[in-house]
Amino acid sequence: MEAVAVPRSAAACRAVPALPASRTTACPLPRLALSAAPGRRLVARRAAAAGDNVETAQETVPIEKRFPPFPSVMDIKQIREILPHRFPFLLVDRVIEYKGGEYAVGIKNVTINDNFFPGHFPERPIMPGVLMVEAMAQVGGLVMLQPEVGGSRDNFFFAGIDKVRFRKPVIAGDTLIMRMTLTKYQKRFGLAKMEGKAYVGGDLVCEGEFLLVSATE
Repeated sequence: MEAVAVPRSAAACRAVPALPASRTTACPLPRLALSAAPGRRLVARRAAAAGDNVETAQETVPIEKRFPPFPSVMDIKQIREILPHRFPFLLVDRVIEYKGGEYAVGIKNVTINDNFFPGHFPERPIMPGVLMVEAMAQVGGLVMLQPEVGGSRDNFFFAGIDKVRFRKPVIAGDTLIMRMTLTKYQKRFGLAKMEGKAYVGGDLVCEGEFLLVSATE
C-alpha cells in the first residue's frame, strides 16, 4: 500500500509550472473596463443633457434679443464734426472701436435706400467697390484727423490705393465693418499709409493699402 500513486500525483502537481504574474492578473482587466463603461455613458448622457439645456435656453430667447448692438465710440454727430463729407457721400455711420493715432473700426449700414442702388444694379443691388474703398478711406480719415495725428479737416485728401481686392459682393441689408490701421506716417509731409480690411458677418469682402495726405498751408 505504500507504493500507492499518491507520491506520483503529488510530484506531478509539483511539476506543474506556476503561471506568470501577468497571466494571473490579466483576467480582472476586462471586468474593470466593463465596470468603467457605464460611468462613461453616464457622463456622456449628462453632457448631452447639459447641451440640450443650453440650446433650450437659447431657443426661449426671441431671436431679436439674442444679438447685442454695436458699441458706439463715435456716433454720426461726432463723425460729422470730424469729416467734411455730407450726403450722399458720407459713408460711415458709426465708429465702434478707436485708438488714437493707430486704428479705427467703423460701420456702414448698407440699405436699399442708398442712392447708388437704383443704378447698381436695378435687379441685383450690389454696393459698388469704389464706394467700399471710399468708405474705408473715410474711416482712415477719422484716424488722421484726430489730435494725436494733427491733421486738418480743410486739407484732407485721399491720395492713392494699392493691392485692392474685392472678395465678396456687399448687398442691401449687409453691415459693412471696416478696420483701418495706420502703418506708416511721415508727419513732415503729412503722408499716411494705412492697411484696410472690410468685413460682412466675419467674412473678408475687401482689402487694400491706402495712401492719405493731410496737407498744411
